[in-house]
Amino acid sequence: MAHDHGAHAPGSRTEADRGRLTFALALILAFMAVEVGAGVIANSLALLSDAGHMLADAGAIAFSLVALRLAARPAAGAMTFGFRRVEILSAQANGVTLLVLAAVIAYEAIRRLFVVPHVHGWLILAVALAGILVNLLAAWTLAGADRRSLNIEGSFQHVLVDLYAFIGTALAAVVILATGFQRADPIVSLLIAALMIRSGVTLVKASGRVFLEAAPEGLDPQAIGEALIGETGVVEVHDLHVWEVTSGFPALSAHVLVASERDCHAARREMEAMLHDRFGLDHTTLQVDHAGSDLLEIAPRAPRASSSQLR
Repeated sequence: MAHDHGAHAPGSRTEADRGRLTFALALILAFMAVEVGAGVIANSLALLSDAGHMLADAGAIAFSLVALRLAARPAAGAMTFGFRRVEILSAQANGVTLLVLAAVIAYEAIRRLFVVPHVHGWLILAVALAGILVNLLAAWTLAGADRRSLNIEGSFQHVLVDLYAFIGTALAAVVILATGFQRADPIVSLLIAALMIRSGVTLVKASGRVFLEAAPEGLDPQAIGEALIGETGVVEVHDLHVWEVTSGFPALSAHVLVASERDCHAARREMEAMLHDRFGLDHTTLQVDHAGSDLLEIAPRAPRASSSQLR
C-alpha cells in the first residue's frame, strides 16, 4: 500500500523561486551584452570566455524556469509522477553545457599561450570589477532559492563559477597592467575552464544518480533494511528499493514478511511511521504478508470444450 505525507514544496515557494530566477536572468543578459562588446574591443579571451559562460548561465536559468513550470503540472495519464523529473534533466543539461564550454575555452586558451595577442588591461579590469558586482547580486538572489532542487542548484553553480571567473579576470588585468605579462589572460581562462569542469562533473554525476535510480545521498539502503527487520514481528524484508523521483522526493518500496500472529495493517503503519521519523521517507509502498502463508496462485484457465466435444 502506498503512503505519502504529501511533503512537497508549496506553490508560494515555487513562485518565489521563479521570481529569483527571472531577476538573475535579466541581470545576466544585460551585462553579457556589455561584456561581449568590451571583450572584442579589449581583444581579451578572458572577457569573451566569461561572456560565453554568461550566455550558458542565461540558457541554464531559462531552462530552469521552463523546468519549474513543467514540474508544477499535476500528474495525469501516463505521467504518474507528472513532469517533476524535468528538473533533473535541466540540471544534467546545465552540467553538460559547462563541460562543453570548458573544452572550447581551454582549447582557445592553450592556443593563445603560444600566439599571444595584445590585450587592453584597463578595460578588462573595469569590466571584470563590474562583472563581480553583477554576479554577486545574481548569486545572492539564487542563494535564497530552494537549492535542494538540482535544477536551481545547477543555475546557482553557473553563476558562482562566473563570479570566480570575473575575480580571476580582474587579477589577470592587474598582472598585465603591473608587469605587461600578456599570457596572464589565457592562463586565467584555463583556470576558469577548470572551475567549469569541476561544477559540470558534479552536476552530471548528481543528476546521473537520479536517472539511474540510485539511493539518494544520505540514505543507506542497508541501514533502512536493518531498521525494517528490527521492527516488532518482522521476519524478512526483500525487494527493497530506494530511489529519488526528483530533488527532495525520495521513494521506497519493499516486500515485508511478518509473523503469523502479527496484524499486517498495524505492522505496515508502524513501519511507515518509523521510515518517516528516522529517514524522512514519506512516499513508501510496503507489501506486507504473513511469513509462511500460502499466497494466492492464479493458473491459466482450462480451455472450454467446444460444442462438438459436448455431444
